[in-house]
Amino acid sequence: MRWAVRRLGGMLGRRGAILLSYGTVWALYGYGQIISPQPDQRGLTLAVQMWPLHVWGSLFITAGLMAAVAAWLRQGADWFGFVALVLIVLPWMLSYLASWVLGDFPRGWVAAAVWGVIAVPVIVVAGWREPPRPKRVGS
Repeated sequence: MRWAVRRLGGMLGRRGAILLSYGTVWALYGYGQIISPQPDQRGLTLAVQMWPLHVWGSLFITAGLMAAVAAWLRQGADWFGFVALVLIVLPWMLSYLASWVLGDFPRGWVAAAVWGVIAVPVIVVAGWREPPRPKRVGS
């Protein structure tokens, strides 16, 4: 079992692990918005004026699946997963920020900051290079 986990980790690499982890979270978050939308939607007024929450949920799922697929690709070919993870967060963050500026949702700045900070590791890892794999001795 350890061998299989190590092998999967080697196949994914660090970039892939982040893509798969965040992709899973985004997909689960989107699924949650579809099956049980958050009751207090004051911070999302701008976003839901564009599309209803079930559409946003589907977009989060799509971004998550794109990242999960990109996780298994080599560095350089995985770029679209990082872009998808960040792009879906921007309108969400801006909606919360706008709701705070307009006075509709006093905690909108907190939600906007949380979503922004959540996206930072994705941006940082997108710029990382995978470390070279160590060569096996005696092979």
